[in-house]
Amino acid sequence: MEGIVKKYQKKFKMVKDEMNRWEELQCRLISQFRNSSSIIERLQVIQDSRNYGGLSSVDGIKDAVLQKQMESLEIILLSMKKTLQEFNSIISSLEKIHRDGRQLVKGGSSKLGVKQLQQRVGIKPCLADCLDGLMLLYIMHQSEYHLKSSLLSALCAISLKPSASDLGVLQQLLVDQPNIPKDEVQCIFDIIFAEDIC
Repeated sequence: MEGIVKKYQKKFKMVKDEMNRWEELQCRLISQFRNSSSIIERLQVIQDSRNYGGLSSVDGIKDAVLQKQMESLEIILLSMKKTLQEFNSIISSLEKIHRDGRQLVKGGSSKLGVKQLQQRVGIKPCLADCLDGLMLLYIMHQSEYHLKSSLLSALCAISLKPSASDLGVLQQLLVDQPNIPKDEVQCIFDIIFAEDIC
């Protein structure tokens, strides 16, 4: 039993590495979102000829500036899609870790019962805690990934009819990460690595 718990702790260390990667991607996605929002907000200003002053006498200036901004927006939106793909690869990794964790208790020489799954050895977590923790972390991140995907779709839709308030709300949703409560995640790790704290 103690050996299986140690294997789970290794899996949780892998999860922690993936979560660190998630945080890096989150920072990148927020930066990309802010850049794309800035361009979207500028589009209305760029399309108004009155904003060009003396430059309005230059043939095709408005179209050239607009085209350049649209190209920049397209590049940023593509990079956001790539970032989302990296988030998705983390989800796949967390799903595999969770699946492998379930196999640890199913694939042994004898199938473990409910009592054995809930049995504790000293301050080590029980196997049920390990299984539940892996599942919770996977579900939280999967939900967050779906939210991020929806936000990117909404951003693409808004780019056609920009609204500063809508952009602000979307950005706030992205920054808040509402599906991953930090204290709950830390609590899971505290339970799993209980003997490391003492």
